[in-house]
Amino acid sequence: MILHQFIDYETLRVIWWLLIGVLLIGFAITDGFDLGTGTLLPFVAKTDMERRIVINTIGPVWEGNQVWLIVAGGAIFAAWPPLYAVSFSGFYLAMFIILASLILRPVGFKYRSKRDSDTWRAAWDCALFIGGFVPALIFGVAMGNVLQGVPFRFNNDLRIFYEGSFFGLLNPFALLCGLISVAMLVMHGGAWLALKTSGPVAERARRYGIIAALITIILFGLAGLWVWAGFGGYRITSPIDPTGASNPLMKTVVEESGAWFVNYGSYPVLLLAPVFGFIGAAGAFIGLRARWEIATILLSALSIFGIISTVGVSMFPFILPSSLDPRSSLTVWDASSSHLTLFIMLVVTVIFIPLIVAYTSWVYHVLWGKVDEDTINDESGHAY
Repeated sequence: MILHQFIDYETLRVIWWLLIGVLLIGFAITDGFDLGTGTLLPFVAKTDMERRIVINTIGPVWEGNQVWLIVAGGAIFAAWPPLYAVSFSGFYLAMFIILASLILRPVGFKYRSKRDSDTWRAAWDCALFIGGFVPALIFGVAMGNVLQGVPFRFNNDLRIFYEGSFFGLLNPFALLCGLISVAMLVMHGGAWLALKTSGPVAERARRYGIIAALITIILFGLAGLWVWAGFGGYRITSPIDPTGASNPLMKTVVEESGAWFVNYGSYPVLLLAPVFGFIGAAGAFIGLRARWEIATILLSALSIFGIISTVGVSMFPFILPSSLDPRSSLTVWDASSSHLTLFIMLVVTVIFIPLIVAYTSWVYHVLWGKVDEDTINDESGHAY
């Protein structure tokens, strides 16, 4: 028997749906506090030394954290080719803005202290803020558009036609999701700075983190009410073949009010996802006030896990609905690569993901501890 037949096609498709979620959540939790820290930089650091302290809390780890995004992009390309094609084409300008913003981070880290000029350093501090705020906002906006459906369609030859525009992505619900993303990551960044710094920087970080946690709870609840009352989800009305060919046009889909809540009725355990979103943010709010440093960062991560998971489990089996032609919507059952491709990728993933986790864990172990003025002075040849 061929080895890949030991895991059936349906199971592999679900496994890869879960793995993509793990990779995206891993990116949001690890690189999320980097983005949140960059967003908080102008507000928590008032002197040049304080800004250097903030920058050096993330300077040694941001590259490793961003690996999760790179791996997620590569996995989408290999495991879900139609999803990659539609999203990276339709969201091209948004993706370009995200990448341009992310590029500002390494440049800002490297060049900020090259000249002893307040104007020079202030300009790079602004760049680091943009590199944190803009990706956080646009990632959330993208998620909001996915929930509403994206204006694309396939013709009979499976050619993709995207009929939206960049400014069409900036609709009210998507902007609300963007604000949730910013608040969530600022909360996470505040928890990180409370863990990694001390003195005035940590106190300001706690204050802004508390506000961000409260805003996260309010906006997440508002988004849920909006989905419930404001627009419908999508539902497959034709028979589903979980092992069928990857052809999105071989099904019938309707837009239906309340469709994004059906999975919770069928599998009540899935309600843990939004519950984790609320409990994690509430716990981070309490933890920041009570100065529970390690517990707070873990609770903040739990909130991120819950909020992102809520989107995934609400939409399953959809991964990218089409508002233009619901039949063209991409689902777990009709947008994947072949059985053999998914199996080979799974073998590679089982080998390398533990290595990445082990290496990342070792890095955080080595770099454990607070960053303060003495740290910067002691490592003057290495600190940013």
